[in-house]
Amino acid sequence: MAALLVSVSAFAKLELRQPCSDGMVLQQQTSAVVWGKADPGRRVTVVPSWDRRKYAAQADEDGFWQVSVQTPAASYTPYTIAVSSGRERLVIRDVLVGEVWFASGQSNMEMPIRGFGGCPVEGAADVITAAPMRDRIRMFKVPRARSYEPLAEVDGEWWRADATTVSEMSATGYFFARKLNETLDVPVGILFSAYGGSKVESWLPREIVETYPDIPTDSASVEALPYEYYSPYMMYNAMVVPVKGYTIKGFIWYQGCSNVGADATYSERLQKMVSVWRADWGDTDARLPFYQVEIAPYRYGDGPEGALLRRAQHDAAKRMPNGGIAVTNDLVYPYEIDQIHPARKREVGERLAYLALHRDYGLDRVACKSPEAVRAFRAPASPMIKSGSVFVELADCQDGLDRSTHIEGLEIAGADGVMYPVREARVFGNILVVRSDSVPEPRVLRYGWGCFTPGNLHAVSGLPLVPFELVIE
Repeated sequence: MAALLVSVSAFAKLELRQPCSDGMVLQQQTSAVVWGKADPGRRVTVVPSWDRRKYAAQADEDGFWQVSVQTPAASYTPYTIAVSSGRERLVIRDVLVGEVWFASGQSNMEMPIRGFGGCPVEGAADVITAAPMRDRIRMFKVPRARSYEPLAEVDGEWWRADATTVSEMSATGYFFARKLNETLDVPVGILFSAYGGSKVESWLPREIVETYPDIPTDSASVEALPYEYYSPYMMYNAMVVPVKGYTIKGFIWYQGCSNVGADATYSERLQKMVSVWRADWGDTDARLPFYQVEIAPYRYGDGPEGALLRRAQHDAAKRMPNGGIAVTNDLVYPYEIDQIHPARKREVGERLAYLALHRDYGLDRVACKSPEAVRAFRAPASPMIKSGSVFVELADCQDGLDRSTHIEGLEIAGADGVMYPVREARVFGNILVVRSDSVPEPRVLRYGWGCFTPGNLHAVSGLPLVPFELVIE
C-alpha cells in the first residue's frame, strides 16, 4: 500500500504543460490559457501578478487542467504567474503580454536565421550581431516529431532573441515578428512548428486524411513512403495537437513545395486544414487570420507544375474566410533555380507582417495586397493604340506599376503557343498595355508563369504582381 501511495504521489506532482513556462508570451487583452497537470480531480489555483486575481480549475481524469486568465494590455513589464495545488507551488517567471502567432509549414518556415547547409539567409550576420531583443521577440520551437497517435505534451523552452538564440529561430517567423514589434512596439511571441518536406496532408487529422483515396494512411504504407517527411497526419499528431488551443492572434504558413504536382487537390485540402485548426483553437467564427506564403520560384519540373500550385494557393487564400497570401515571385536570384531555400527571408516575413498590420491591427495605410491581373482583352481600335495590343486589367493597382521597360517574366503567345518575352509595356493606372511585334494575333498572356520564371513588376507600394496566365478575350 505504501508503494502504491508513493507511485500515485509521484504521478500527482503539480506540473506545467508547454508552452506554459518561464519566458512565455501571452496574447494581450483576451482570455489566455494557462495549463498543466496535477492529481486527477485536484483543484488548481492560478494567480497572475498583473491583477492578483485567483483563477481555479480542477484536473480531469487524466490529470490535465486548464484555466483562462484575463490578460492586460501589452507591455514589456515582466510578470509572474503563481500556480498552486494543495501544498505544491510553482511560479512561471518573466511572462510577457503581447501578440502571439503560430508559424508552421515545411522547410522554408523551418529554415533558421543561420541558414541550412549550402543555403544562407541574407542578412543573417546583421541579425545575429544586433542588439538583443529578449523582451521584444520570443519564440517557442515545437520539437520536430511524428506520431501515429495524438500527443498530449511537448518539450521545449521559450527562446529570448539574442546572440545565443536568434540564429536558431525561424527566419521567416523572426522577420515577421520583428516587423510587428517595430510597428506596434509590443512583445511578439511565435509558436514555431514546422517540418521540412511535409505535405499539407501531414498537418491534417488521420480521420480526414483517410477520406483521401490518393494518400496511404495505414502504418505499413506510411513506413513504405520514399521519405519520412511525406508522412500524412503524423505532424498534426505530434506538432499541432499538443499546443492546440494556446491563445494566439493568428497563423502564418509557408508550405506547398512538396505538394507540387497535386495542385488539383491542394486548395481544398489547405482550406480543410485551416478549418480544422480554427476548430482546434475554438475559433467557430473564423476570426483567426491565416496568412500563407506563395512557393518560391524553383526548378520543380519541366512544365507549369510550380505555377499551378501557386494558383491553387491563391485560390485557397480567396476562398477561405480571413485568408491572405504573400507573393514571392520577385524574391529569388538567378542561381537559386536549383535552390529550394531562397535566401531572402526578410522580405517574406515582412510581407506577412504587412497583411497582419493592415488587416488585424488597423494600419490601413500599410499596403498588404499584391496587384493582380483579372482580365486580358484585345485593345479597341484607336489611332493611339497599335494593332495587336492587349489591355490587362489589374486589381489593387490604382497607382499603376513601377516600370514600363526592362520587364522580366512577361510573355505573350499566338495560336501556335510559342511564348515571346515582352520587355516593354505601357501602364495607365490599373491598365497594362502589352504588345509584341512577334505576335500579331495574341491569344495568351502570362507573367511569372512557370516553375522558375521570376518577375520584376510591382505596384507603387513595392508589392509584386501576382503570377498569372490569361486567355485573351
